[in-house]
Amino acid sequence: MSQLRRHPKRIFWATLALMMLGAQSVWAGSSAAPQPMHIMEGYLPLPWAIFWWLVALPFWVIGFIQIRKLLREKPEQRLLLGLSGGFVFVLSALKLPSVTGSSSHPTGTGLGTLLFGPFVVTILGTIALVFQALLLAHGGISTLGANTFSMAIGGPLVAYYLVWKPLKNRVPTWLAVFLTAVAADWVTYVITSTELALAFPDPQSGFLGSFITFAGIFAVTQIPLAIAEGILIVLVFNALQSSAPEELAELGIEGSAA
Repeated sequence: MSQLRRHPKRIFWATLALMMLGAQSVWAGSSAAPQPMHIMEGYLPLPWAIFWWLVALPFWVIGFIQIRKLLREKPEQRLLLGLSGGFVFVLSALKLPSVTGSSSHPTGTGLGTLLFGPFVVTILGTIALVFQALLLAHGGISTLGANTFSMAIGGPLVAYYLVWKPLKNRVPTWLAVFLTAVAADWVTYVITSTELALAFPDPQSGFLGSFITFAGIFAVTQIPLAIAEGILIVLVFNALQSSAPEELAELGIEGSAA
């Protein structure tokens, strides 16, 4: 039986989650005022907010179908699925002030992406975004489509199909894991910059000038954050190789991240 199902390992993951949540509380408490998370409520013009909701809709449908299939055919994966969802929620709640109307933060989507694929992560990321919008005033419901598309759709899709799939079993596992996590993070902020530039083009230089401005400011915090997140996900993945080898093998993931 996998060690993930034994009591000591559950205590380990619960402790890890509490430590991360505690760090978030200290970080948030140190700010003089709450900073906006993701693209904040009401920041996007209504036509753009509706547009991104419509774009996200088919991905939500596919994601729900895939999660139902996963839980029906592989119910033993529920612990890893819950871990992946909690990872997204906690990491994406760690924030640094960035461009007006948004903020920089890890996404946490890399782990779930390489374990379950991008469409399952779409649902995990959406759940995290909804809870953050309703309970923490981070992001918003009107901007949920835009935030979902950048963090839980575009980032995971690019990371999975252009990084994880081509590199898996061709380079050391730790490197593929690291690059997948970094790509999911960086692509999220390229898309966020695109969304903001489309909604607020520069009066002189238009979309391109606005995109360069947004992306340039994001890069100051997001490049080091993505690298740090990549290292963290390698460590977590390496722990899973030891504690849940059967579950990973069932998902078609072999080898060591060490």
